[in-house]
This record gives sequence, structure tokens and C-alpha cells, in this order.
Amino acid sequence: MSAGRYERLARAADAELEALLRGGRAPDAKGLAGFEWRGYNTAPFTALLGIRKFVKGFFAGAGGVEGYNTPVKQNRLADPWLRRPHPENPKRFGFYRVTRVQADGIDNLYPNGLLLDYGASRRNPALAPERVLRDYVVQPFPDDPDLLLGKAYLALGRFRIASNFFVIGRLSPTDWTP
Repeated sequence: MSAGRYERLARAADAELEALLRGGRAPDAKGLAGFEWRGYNTAPFTALLGIRKFVKGFFAGAGGVEGYNTPVKQNRLADPWLRRPHPENPKRFGFYRVTRVQADGIDNLYPNGLLLDYGASRRNPALAPERVLRDYVVQPFPDDPDLLLGKAYLALGRFRIASNFFVIGRLSPTDWTP
């Protein structure tokens, strides 16, 4: 993964990110499992919420690839991703199932991507707010499978409300599973 590309995407305008998202391709879901990815939400409001930086992890579950989120210290983009509450024992929450986008499904906005469906994971509590999240993820550059671009949506009934773009870059291997 090119650090320059990562930082460029993290600072890019929404119109450029949307074009890259529409032109990207679905990464290999199985190739995501066993790794954690450093994440950066591009929208300024995420800094106010304390969720601008995060870590996404992927693992092989019984029904396919699944994943989780880990909070990190909210420092500068160029600073390390420090897992919280402690690097050796971070919190893992916001679980999701990873699938190809189905053209005939309700979550079909980016048919060229993968869907991270937080509502489909039984690992989230029934009333957890993250259950309404739906993330679309693509590989924006064919020569770089270690850099992905995503867009988060809120699923409210049949309505899908765009939230923000995010960038994730391969960070480190992990053997964590629930």
C-alpha cells in the first residue's frame, strides 16, 4: 500500500471518492480475512464524534468472512493507529458480515463492491446502533490490493442514507476470532 495514495484519498473531495468508488472493483473477500486494516473516515464530523480513525479486522467465520471494528487513539493522520483501550487487549465491536453486493438486494448501490452488513451479524446486540450500518468497499486501484475505499450508509427501513467515505489500508496480520 502506498502511504501517499492513502493520505491522498483521506484528504480527497467527495466527488473524486465517489468516482473511484464507482470505478473500483470488489476486493477478494477471503484475502481480507486474517488482517486488520487502519481506517480513516474522511468526513470532518467524524472527528467531532471521536471516530475519525479506527481499525477494521476481518476473520473467517462459519458462514464466510466476517469483521469487526476497534477504536483507536484519535491523533493525527500521520501518527500510529493505537488500539484502545489497550493495544494488547483492544475492544472489538460493530461486527459485520462480508458479502458480494447482490444486484437484486436492497443494499445494491455499488454492484462492483463488497457489502459489510452490520445488521446481518448476530454478534451485535439486538439494539446496538451499529446494526443500521451498511458499508460498501472497493479496491480503487487495480495494482494495490492493500488499499480500499468505502462508503458508509445508514439503513433505516427501506431507505439508505449516505453517511461518509472512509479509507482502509492493510495494517497487520491477526489471528483473532470471537
